Amino acid sequence: MSVGEERMTCGPLDPGTALSRSRSGGEQQRRLDAQWQYESGRRRSGLAAARQAVAALPALAMGARWGGRRTPRGGLRLSEAHLALMAASLVCSAVVVYVCWKQLPPLPWASSVPPRRVSVLLWWEPFGGRHRAKRPHPDCRLRFNISGCLLLTDRAAYGEAQAVLFHHRDLVRGPPDWPPPWGVHVRPLEEQQVLMDDEEEAAEALALAASGPRPPGQRWVWMNFESPTHSPGLQSLAGNLFNWTLSYRADSDIFVPYGYLYPRTHPNEQPPGLVPPLARKQGLVAWVVSNWDERQARVRYYRQLSQYVTVDVFGKGGPGQPLPDVGLLHTVARYKFYLAFENSQHLDYITEKLWRNAFLAGAVPVVLGPDRANYERFMPRRAFIHVDDFPDASSLAAHLQFLDRNPVAYRGYFSWRRSYAVHVTSFWDEPWCRACQAVQMAGDQPKSVPNLAGWFQR
Repeated sequence: MSVGEERMTCGPLDPGTALSRSRSGGEQQRRLDAQWQYESGRRRSGLAAARQAVAALPALAMGARWGGRRTPRGGLRLSEAHLALMAASLVCSAVVVYVCWKQLPPLPWASSVPPRRVSVLLWWEPFGGRHRAKRPHPDCRLRFNISGCLLLTDRAAYGEAQAVLFHHRDLVRGPPDWPPPWGVHVRPLEEQQVLMDDEEEAAEALALAASGPRPPGQRWVWMNFESPTHSPGLQSLAGNLFNWTLSYRADSDIFVPYGYLYPRTHPNEQPPGLVPPLARKQGLVAWVVSNWDERQARVRYYRQLSQYVTVDVFGKGGPGQPLPDVGLLHTVARYKFYLAFENSQHLDYITEKLWRNAFLAGAVPVVLGPDRANYERFMPRRAFIHVDDFPDASSLAAHLQFLDRNPVAYRGYFSWRRSYAVHVTSFWDEPWCRACQAVQMAGDQPKSVPNLAGWFQR
């Protein structure tokens, strides 16, 4: 992917860094816009252009020593006056860019004012956290350069939390467990489970949670990283129960994708190297799958594809074989292609199957998920192969075999690595810290989600 040319005009700054944006009232808050993040790497900032212009002056000065002599190939003479005029023009351009830069509003994340201290309470450790020992809290400053965060799991601190994170799967499984109305003592968990064993009391608890008072200014954040197909109980959640959403969806209040591309600044950033070593690739297609379901589109497509090309399957269920001891990434690195097939097809649902299993391992992802246009919002079109690009599985198999025989064409699928590196989201530390960052950057205007199920299932 080539870097776009810089225009010498004053305009909005595109810093090319993975940071969140906030919304106040009707404006959307999100940690980062991965489409904006990916596209930002295709442009250079005005300040960079100014620096390049200034950096060119010493070279011009060196050229002036040659006094406009004719080059051996018969080039034109450049007098000292011409060289001085060119240097002055470059200086003026640099000054214009600098003035444009100074006219831009200050960036919220570049402020010298320390961020305000924010407390975020994680109501349950995601996925079975009700019975799991508490793990150490992440250091948001060290891990993600987010200062001023106090992460909590002690429910006794409920009243001091500016935000409370509720993981969807843990909310809808097991006995109801909601914060009591503000000012009411929190009962022990065992007592809550005894009192909330039937559906009537469960509905009563939900209604109380939705309508009861909360600590002033506190935000309830619904957090979910499963697709709508695998998110039961959405309809049971009352309207206006939550203030914000946190998910992989780009239109979430706090957008935390499974991964994203960002402009590469060092060759050792992940994945290292411009092209993975092809000599290591002894197989053609690999697929690692943990949940096998013959009803899923991904399994049906695998059944068709495997009739025309060999696919080595690893994981539980189906024809899968155990992963070798070297682990997933080293195993996939031995193959040219990886089936990044999602368990269901929904807007923006692009998981670690692509970002980690394929991109970091150095295999070209063959994707089955949302449509191609959705993928291209977050990555270059030549970074992946979409099953929808072909009329049937046999045509896809023929294309994979063609690329296997043509290394130059195959290497073209890694050209994005010259400009971009891969970030894979760290669960559950990163969403926790990003929620803190969102609260720090948000305004005070209240907001609620009127129809969570209607939004997420569309």
